[in-house]
Amino acid sequence: MTTRLVRRVAADILGVGERSVWFHPEKSGEISAAITRNDVRRLISEGKIVARPPNTISKGRLRAKRVQISRGRRRGHGTRKGALGARTPKKARWIRSIRAIRAKLTEMRDQRKIERADYRTLYVMAKAGYFRSVSHLETYVTEKQMLRG
Repeated sequence: MTTRLVRRVAADILGVGERSVWFHPEKSGEISAAITRNDVRRLISEGKIVARPPNTISKGRLRAKRVQISRGRRRGHGTRKGALGARTPKKARWIRSIRAIRAKLTEMRDQRKIERADYRTLYVMAKAGYFRSVSHLETYVTEKQMLRG
């Protein structure tokens, strides 16, 4: 068999592509002398014909990119796919904000910074979506002079 034919047969036996088959350079005479598939199998078992490991893509660039993303980079308009409501649903944003506002209200009530009646009024206002954020709630409370002490 020619080395080209041996390469094709070896690739078939090893279950890889022809480009992945490696011949031992010093045993080229022995390899070209192979006549049958069994001869090729014997050469494979002796390690004179070997399947090269697959070429894998390096993860170095990916790791570097992940570090940048963790630092808040690579988040601009060119990276985004989908509207704001698709990236973080409206409901998820609402839940995040209302929980923070309610936690602040509870804290203010427990520390007796606001009266219980004011707490209830503010709670209902928060539920209605009146406050944009915790800071908005705090400014409202100070402006309306609801703070005690």
